[in-house]
Amino acid sequence: MPIITLNIILAYFTSLLGIFIYRSHLISSLLCLEGIILSIFVLCSLLIINFHFSLSFIIPITLLVFAACEAAVGLALLVIVSNTYGLDYVQNLNILQC
Repeated sequence: MPIITLNIILAYFTSLLGIFIYRSHLISSLLCLEGIILSIFVLCSLLIINFHFSLSFIIPITLLVFAACEAAVGLALLVIVSNTYGLDYVQNLNILQC
């Protein structure tokens, strides 16, 4: 296994571990989620280039578009929550209230 692939897989698992550990703050969860998505994007791009899957070149771009949409929605939720509650603790959110 090349060292680049190993580093990307370690980045993925580090971000996944960050979601499990720092899940009390919404901003840290969003940053860890972005780390997961970017490591999947780089790994997918490297695999497509290395194995010469010319029909699959659209997959990393599509993943990056969905990641940008996810980041925009996450930041919008962070702004709404911080304006409403004054902080970004996840345990203060109540799903049942509108």
